[in-house]
Amino acid sequence: MSSSPSDRSGSAGASGRSSDSGRSGASGHDDGAAAASDPLRPSDHIDSAPVDENEINQPQLGVVGWLRWGWRQLTSMRVALVLLLILAIAAIPGSVFPQRTADPNGVVQYKQNNPDTFPVLDAMRMFDVYSSPWFSAIYLLLFISLIGCIIPRIKHHAKALRALPPRTPARLGRLEHHRSTVWAPEPAEGGGDASTAIDAAAAIDVAEKQLKSLGYRVARYDRGRTWSVSAERGYWRETGNLLFHIALVGVLVTVGIGGGFAYTGQRVVIEGASYVNTLIDYNSINRGRFVADDSFQPYALTLDSFDVTYEDFGTPGAGQAGNFAANLSVRNVDGSASKGTVRVNHPLHVGGDSIYLLGNGYAPTITVRNADGDKVFSGPVEFLPQDSAMTSLGVVKVTDGMPEQLGMIGFLYPTPLKMKSGAYTSVHGALNLPLLTLDVYQGDLGVDGGKPVSVFELNTDGLEKLNGRTTDTKSIELQPGETADLPNGLGTVTFENVSPEGAKDTLQSVKRYVSLQIHHDASAPWVLAFALLALGGLGLALFVPRRRMWVKATAADDGIHLEYAALARGDDPTLAAAVDDLVRGHERLLDAAAPEGSTPAKGD
Repeated sequence: MSSSPSDRSGSAGASGRSSDSGRSGASGHDDGAAAASDPLRPSDHIDSAPVDENEINQPQLGVVGWLRWGWRQLTSMRVALVLLLILAIAAIPGSVFPQRTADPNGVVQYKQNNPDTFPVLDAMRMFDVYSSPWFSAIYLLLFISLIGCIIPRIKHHAKALRALPPRTPARLGRLEHHRSTVWAPEPAEGGGDASTAIDAAAAIDVAEKQLKSLGYRVARYDRGRTWSVSAERGYWRETGNLLFHIALVGVLVTVGIGGGFAYTGQRVVIEGASYVNTLIDYNSINRGRFVADDSFQPYALTLDSFDVTYEDFGTPGAGQAGNFAANLSVRNVDGSASKGTVRVNHPLHVGGDSIYLLGNGYAPTITVRNADGDKVFSGPVEFLPQDSAMTSLGVVKVTDGMPEQLGMIGFLYPTPLKMKSGAYTSVHGALNLPLLTLDVYQGDLGVDGGKPVSVFELNTDGLEKLNGRTTDTKSIELQPGETADLPNGLGTVTFENVSPEGAKDTLQSVKRYVSLQIHHDASAPWVLAFALLALGGLGLALFVPRRRMWVKATAADDGIHLEYAALARGDDPTLAAAVDDLVRGHERLLDAAAPEGSTPAKGD
């Protein structure tokens, strides 16, 4: 008896399995490999070699392929946003740690307060964040990524601006925002299909004008007994997006190039002293690579006075300072003079430079004479404030006129209070009977070795301490106008009283000083312009909706079937309301243009 095709296939399968089971493992493996390579059998045939489902076979990429892949990743918008976020995070240390370009005194103070961690942080460029190699690398990668993103998108957007709105979909009812109505105008003389077609075309003519008045670009797509208009608007959304990214590139370029012509310097000026805007007269300066030695605008500044107020005793925040103001005289190279005031966050603008107030302190005037009575040192010395009550630390260095070089570490207490331990502290920032204490060291101060030495530091290694703690001689204690002997008969030291003649108190017995920052950056207006452009572009990208509208009219026996539909690119919560407004506006226009006796449009 003959077997059916299914029976024959089952016998063949059984036979195949029976014969296969009698083969050895090696033979089975060879046959499986052969079956897998057999072009007449599919890859998932029962005799095929087992395939690892998790294995992914992809073509091998050469050097060019990997470079192309890396370029595509770098120039993707996702990577650009990630790099922008990383750049923002990388800038955080610049606001946490003092920067040499903006606050060199703060860097010195941080080094004194944290001698163990300072070398590690300095090696990581935490005090020069914005000029560090790792910050520059992120900056350049972001710049390249943005350029790679913008150029293709500009080409695509330019092509979209020249293109017509897309054709009207055949089935508008499939769209989420769809409306339909029936309009039955009064039949024209002669009636018939021709009259209905004319009415349908007229309805689309009205819709076309309506959409144009709403700012849409329109295109007609009429076919057979169906007339339609396709409209699109919101191109400013992509334009704003491109403007934002172009402006961001502009900011990066302006900052990068403008930094080469910018400089930021610091200068400490004592009351009554002057400063000339030349390279040699800066205490420290950080200048761009294109700033020449003679490119500074010539002018001179004199600190006439420094005004500061302190809260009185018995009031909340007693001793706290406020209302800082440095009163300056400005002399220009042409001989003209002017007055100006620098306050916190209110710089003075002179010759294209912006002068900021960074800090202030006391500068006691100290005079040192040797054993013969000769004056070997005299002048105000800047003391660094150590707390809010203006307890200040300073260093006096006498390099000539003595048997050996002398170094003095001094503390100034504007309003002193002696504690139970015998040490002093200041309880108020004003000069209420100020006290100056000095510890004297003798030996090589290290100023003749050619290495730069900070005026606020005294390396006591290798120096002999002549008085103070750990010695048999007390520290020198002076009030304004007093003189004391130096240890070992080396001479005398005087704390000068610089109060104006006739003063009845000590509130002006010590000069003040200010730390000024002089900043020059001609690129600042360009950065502001690009920042405003970026803000405007971002506003367009966020608030201008990109949408398409369609109106279709189909001639029928019972009137003109009108369909309205819309589609948004991205989120558009007002799209449904826009379609409803379009329908209502079109109905009003049709009713106004229709002859008497026409039936108003009604929704299905």
